[in-house]
Amino acid sequence: MYAIQITLLVLICATSLLSLVYSIRSRRSQDQVKRGLFAARTNICMGFMLIFIAIIQMTMFPTTGTLRIVFGAILLAIGVFNLVAGLRNHSYFARLQH
Repeated sequence: MYAIQITLLVLICATSLLSLVYSIRSRRSQDQVKRGLFAARTNICMGFMLIFIAIIQMTMFPTTGTLRIVFGAILLAIGVFNLVAGLRNHSYFARLQH
């Protein structure tokens, strides 16, 4: 159980850092297609980060109250939405780039 917690924590930190990097690159880019690609990658990383947080929230704590499960489900839904939107936008801007 401890190894899973550490792994999820590392994944959350990595996706958070990647989200920050892609967000900065998106804001600094002059090319609109690259800006869209970096913004899509930001959404993908944020989606994974929220999904990992939701997994920790719903499974790792000993007291599984209703509020914790509801909060985890909301984070999971937002994370899946970000992931799907990011993947869709990334495929759109990748086609524009070529």
